[in-house]
Amino acid sequence: MFGGLPHGADEDTPVFVISVAAQLSGLHAQTLRSYDRQGLVSPGRTSGGGRRYSMRDIALLREVQRLSQEDGVNLAGIKRIIELENQVDALRARIAELTEELTAAYVAAEQTAAAVHASYRKDLVPLRQQTALVVWKPRKRN
Repeated sequence: MFGGLPHGADEDTPVFVISVAAQLSGLHAQTLRSYDRQGLVSPGRTSGGGRRYSMRDIALLREVQRLSQEDGVNLAGIKRIIELENQVDALRARIAELTEELTAAYVAAEQTAAAVHASYRKDLVPLRQQTALVVWKPRKRN
């Protein structure tokens, strides 16, 4: 284990049993079960149905506790805050994807334009345009 996680695990890997998650989050295991039932946190499950919490889940549990204890937000409000934050994260990710696609489209357009310009025939000589001024004086009639 390095940094509290098994080798190959990241912050989304569900590795902690409920007792360890409770200890890491500073909450009682029964509170974690209640939060799971209410949809505030959704830990992973083992094949036998046991809860497994990730580091992201632990951080979320700490945030739920902070919002509840320090800011006085009720659990329904906390659930809505979490949903809205998840929507914002998803939108930010989509914006990043679209920005990358747009950048790639600009690069492709520039490359295509450069290829078209490079394909111009070099044996054509541009015609020099000249302008002439003609002065007309009508003849006087007798």
